[in-house]
Amino acid sequence: MSSSKRPPHHDIGLLELARGIGAALPDSLSTLRGIGNLLRNQIAPGQTLADRIRGWAQQHPDRPALRFEEQCWSYAQLDAWIDRLAAGLQQQGLQAGQHIGILCDNRPEALVAVAAAIRAGCVAGMLNPKLKGEALGHARQTMQLHALICSADLIEAASEAGLDQLPMKWCMDPGSPWPDLEQILARPGLQPIQPVTPPTAAYYILTSGTTGLPKASVMTHRRWIQAMAGMGQLALRLRADDVLYCPLPLYHNNALTVSWGAVLGAGACLALESQFSASRFWHRVSHFDATAFCYIGELCRYLLAQSPSDQERQHQVRAVIGNGLRPELWQEFKQRFAVEHICEFYGASEGNLVFVNGFNADQTAGFCPYPYAVVACEADAAEPSRNAQGRLQKLRKGEPGLLITKVTRSVPFDGYTDSTASQAKLIENAFVDGDCWFNTGDLVREQGWRHIQFVDRLGDTFRWKGENVATSEVEAVLNDCEGVQECSVYGAEVPGYDGRAGMAALVVRQTDALESPAFLEAVRAALPDYAVPRFLRCVQQLETTATFKRRKQELRTAGADPASDQDARWVLLAGADHYQRLDAALWSAICSGDQRL
Repeated sequence: MSSSKRPPHHDIGLLELARGIGAALPDSLSTLRGIGNLLRNQIAPGQTLADRIRGWAQQHPDRPALRFEEQCWSYAQLDAWIDRLAAGLQQQGLQAGQHIGILCDNRPEALVAVAAAIRAGCVAGMLNPKLKGEALGHARQTMQLHALICSADLIEAASEAGLDQLPMKWCMDPGSPWPDLEQILARPGLQPIQPVTPPTAAYYILTSGTTGLPKASVMTHRRWIQAMAGMGQLALRLRADDVLYCPLPLYHNNALTVSWGAVLGAGACLALESQFSASRFWHRVSHFDATAFCYIGELCRYLLAQSPSDQERQHQVRAVIGNGLRPELWQEFKQRFAVEHICEFYGASEGNLVFVNGFNADQTAGFCPYPYAVVACEADAAEPSRNAQGRLQKLRKGEPGLLITKVTRSVPFDGYTDSTASQAKLIENAFVDGDCWFNTGDLVREQGWRHIQFVDRLGDTFRWKGENVATSEVEAVLNDCEGVQECSVYGAEVPGYDGRAGMAALVVRQTDALESPAFLEAVRAALPDYAVPRFLRCVQQLETTATFKRRKQELRTAGADPASDQDARWVLLAGADHYQRLDAALWSAICSGDQRL
């Protein structure tokens, strides 16, 4: 069981469920479409992402499809752009089944590249522009990239990671040393390709794991159809005249799969933002006349931290979709910003099931009709406990436990490109001989009526700033720093922040080195900003288990608060160029929000 602070317990009652079902009736046509697409997906090849765009272009050519800054593309214009790039990729020699990396921040070209790759029968590999060096090079290998489409500002990072050695590469911007993507656009006229089927890959999404290097989760056409139908048409229920505002990065499933899937399921419009800004958020929502937006928990926290303004309620937003909105903030967010429907969901990039709040209940990660279980687990690992008979033990409603989801023919586990990493996520012979379940690594509790509430993450990965941080990756970097003998990295809860801030327990020769700007510079040179530890703690030795695994539960329990034990601590504040000693006064300032991480 986890020792972290648990969210308020909220059971789902029959009356609350009935109200949600009643509220969904006006959009019953969308619900029926979602059910139809989910069922059709199980028995026949479904439409690809690119096919959906083509269909809307034929039915409603002038309907707005994509907005970015001051530009707007209709479905016909977007479809033509995709067609020309797909034909160009074919003429450049790309073959169906080959993998194309896409490396850029949010911009329309990224969406067009994804759809064009799919239309040409290829697989798009969504690269995180925050990655660098070995991590970015490893992403290239795990995705087995054959080509790369990159923005000019990231060419240097791509070259340092060896991506410039790919057989084909293009730049989205003119005037770079690489061939210009615009110049390969061809007249429409795609060469015939073998029709794709639901189990084949559409694109790859990088997800951090306990290996310390990014893994590529496989997003098949089937999973995209399920997201469009289940999360978009069934749960969010967008309408054709809706505009969904998306400030989240396209290399995340929340943006590419959930948001764009919901939009294309309704033939609505996606308003893409280059990056999130809390201070300008509601202004941008109004600028695009958005009626929905996507979020992660940290985004919600940032919005609530802003000073109240008239603009935050003078909008047309009807519904929002995302994950990570903390239960204790739910009502404040809903009431302050006048949001009717919070379509919270729970799912992992590599997972086989998704829970989604289609019935508009409160403080829930949603509903799932497929088989799952909440089981007892070990306190210091993301592994289930087994009883004397070697079976897993299901918990009662309200008891926090490890969430596992059953792998069946109807809901298969697509996993990662790395088969070994995929196998490590599976639990066999859980309740009966021969059954197979996916281990989510997350702590949840049953709420009733097949709803769950997220409680905490388990194991050696934690979430910070909307990103998954693999502790072993950070440990490898710190262990290479001068003066560090050994270390153990984990996530620490900080009041006022979603997720967990990175914290490292270190055995060092001299603590003075930790305050040197050179120490921080070395760490930042090897890690993306979200993975750089915010707290350091000096210890005499690191405890291990009987099997020589690092014991982290006691470290997590003590956390960052300097009053929890006698060990010295350091903190990295926002904008600082070095770590500084953490005392009670500074910790209080961080907890109150007077100092930021």
